[in-house]
Amino acid sequence: MRFGIPARSVFRFAEGAEVGPAPRWPAPIRPLTQGRQAPTVASAEIPQGRIAIVGTGFVADFYMRSLATFPGLSVVGAFDIDAERLAAFCAHWKVPVCANLADLLRDGPGAPDIVLNLTNPDAHHAVSRACLEAGRHVYSEKPLATTMDDAQDLQVLALARGLMLASAPCSVLGEAAQTAWLALRRREIGTVRLVYAELDDGFLAEAPFRSWRSPSGAPWPYADEFRVGCTLEHAGYYLTWLMAMFGSVETVVSASGRLVADRLPGEGSAPDFACATLFFETGVVARLTCSIVAPHDHTIRFIGDDGILEIDRCWDNHAPVRVRRRHTLRRRLIDSPFARVVRIRGKTHPKVARWGATAMNFALGPIEMLSALREGRPCRLSTAFALHLTEVSLAIQNGGGRQVMRTACPPIEPMPWAQP
Repeated sequence: MRFGIPARSVFRFAEGAEVGPAPRWPAPIRPLTQGRQAPTVASAEIPQGRIAIVGTGFVADFYMRSLATFPGLSVVGAFDIDAERLAAFCAHWKVPVCANLADLLRDGPGAPDIVLNLTNPDAHHAVSRACLEAGRHVYSEKPLATTMDDAQDLQVLALARGLMLASAPCSVLGEAAQTAWLALRRREIGTVRLVYAELDDGFLAEAPFRSWRSPSGAPWPYADEFRVGCTLEHAGYYLTWLMAMFGSVETVVSASGRLVADRLPGEGSAPDFACATLFFETGVVARLTCSIVAPHDHTIRFIGDDGILEIDRCWDNHAPVRVRRRHTLRRRLIDSPFARVVRIRGKTHPKVARWGATAMNFALGPIEMLSALREGRPCRLSTAFALHLTEVSLAIQNGGGRQVMRTACPPIEPMPWAQP
């Protein structure tokens, strides 16, 4: 039983979020990071929209603090089958309570433009399907679904209904990712040949995760996190960047293992370590590693003909993007010990204060959907993009050596403020 919900319930709401220690939640909510005034969007560009939330667990609080940075948004209702959890969340954030899913999806005045599916991963397919059948655009927490059959079922339904369906993570739309992408397009390091990406979160089995709570009181859902696995939960944070920059993944060569399964609570935990080599259609090769065993490391390094571009924090929209040039010194080839920080000048997007290891604006994905609706254009985080992300993430986690991908993602446009 979780949150008072029997394990046999059809929907087990309240999805998890990033792992990390849980200090006191910063208050008040501020669009700031590291004590610096955040660049923001012009008021005329701030989209208006109504959002409804299904699933009021740990990650929902991350969304609420992020949605607060966009004054044109309103949360018109929330629902969770755990009445106690729902009441605590809605009281904390002053959000209307919906009696059931049908109430949340109702037509008429105040109906939501977008539904955020923030439920447990094993409920993502059923909840997203119900929302799509009700004619609602859906933004789902990761993964889109836990199997490719379910993910493809959602794609078919969304396309048939003419609805948008996107999935987290949305950090590819954030300042750090967009700055790195702009630097690569400007050939700051020449032609990119290889990428090393790390998503290691420390020896989590020894962390005090049972005591982690969100500001509205939701516990970190460790049972779901361990059962779904760190790769399916976290690979997307860098995989989405690589897909945007280098296109579709054609082949995955991966291996995974359960190294600390005996140290984790519950049964049936997913692999806690995975390492994959990804071959992109553009010729770039990337090595991506995920674990909850190795020391915390969220570094990504792009290796080019003329140098290296590196970022240390994928969960920070304002993480510095550094370029190290390559030099010949006498008879030695060296990477410069001095890095140049690359920045985008001008306004980008609102920032949120750091909490634990996270300083990400979770609202960038829903905002992109609302902007696409208003402008009558395709959403950058398309259904095809989410489906390819799901296939590649599953291939990495499941191991099994060489796997040829059957899906592909369309090219996406950089953000307007990240154009050359």
